[in-house]
Amino acid sequence: MLPRRRPANERPRERLLRAGPAGLSDGDLLAVLLGGEPPAGGRLGLAYAVLDTWGGLAAALAASPAELGRIHGLGPTRIARLHAAVELGRRYLTEPLARGPALTAPGDAARYFQAHLSDRPHEVFGCLFLDTRHRIIRYEELFRGTIDGAAVHPREVVKQALRLDAAAVIAGHNHPSGVAEPSESDRSITLKLAQALALVEIRLLDHLVVARGGHVSLAERGWI
Repeated sequence: MLPRRRPANERPRERLLRAGPAGLSDGDLLAVLLGGEPPAGGRLGLAYAVLDTWGGLAAALAASPAELGRIHGLGPTRIARLHAAVELGRRYLTEPLARGPALTAPGDAARYFQAHLSDRPHEVFGCLFLDTRHRIIRYEELFRGTIDGAAVHPREVVKQALRLDAAAVIAGHNHPSGVAEPSESDRSITLKLAQALALVEIRLLDHLVVARGGHVSLAERGWI
């Protein structure tokens, strides 16, 4: 059900400017972001139509431009705003680590991988390449797969680590199913990757499995 039309001073933008964004609902915030000339039903109605179509904010913001374009009132400009907002949020979360501070806990790297990978529809395997002080040299996505898995080749990870003169690596991949529990193949590739990197005196510090519902550190499980 679409919300009733509100007085001007109670509309989402005005409430956000007056009291801040924390008290606004997902629909309110989405309406502010959509902006522009209101379509039939208003921006708030359009925002709730988006949320209702995908059943929530996370799924809506992960939708492709083609999927979003099927909703009447969502043209290229509004779709671009939505995707820009997602990317800005991702960069906001990852920029502090990208600037050089050392990774001091598994949770630091987990937040990085979750920001980059948790909303992907297919499995993606990436690596954080670190210097001797465990500062990030570079993050790279190396392998992409189907919804069931990504073929990971340890040799390629080793080649990239040597090219970047990395002293350590943290690997991570997503589970599109939403369940972060590592599989037997995840454990197997972790062992192979650790052994391959050890041959060139590079440490595999962790392998993180991330999903929207959380993450699992294979190092914390004692599997590295």
